[in-house]
Amino acid sequence: MMKPEELYPHAKQAQNKAHAPYSKFQVGAAICDEHGQIHCGCNIENAAYPIGCCAEQAAVAQMIINGGKTIKQILVVGKAGETCPPCGACRQILFEHGDATTVVYLEGPEGTFLSRSLAQLLPEAFDHSQLDK
Repeated sequence: MMKPEELYPHAKQAQNKAHAPYSKFQVGAAICDEHGQIHCGCNIENAAYPIGCCAEQAAVAQMIINGGKTIKQILVVGKAGETCPPCGACRQILFEHGDATTVVYLEGPEGTFLSRSLAQLLPEAFDHSQLDK
């Protein structure tokens, strides 16, 4: 398991590349996969709302492109010192590529990090088991 401090510089670097000309709300995400590899993403806005891509979605895409299959941890950064939890759609996407125990770190005030499991962020998640019935 990586410490959030290890993922943080990667998420911040991704955040600095965010394309957020409309909201001015830049978000970065860094995933650690089952191989210990780090994959990053940033939000990408589009003038035709709601078309766009969240940082978490971009990081998952990067993980898949690079051959990763399972999210073990993800750190999400937004406005400095404030938590930026994944939106509902991203929680579902993270669950699809992780599981109930996947750790989600959120930047908190003054260099602190909150730690949540996906089960805490998305209780009673819908997954493939409902489709297999």
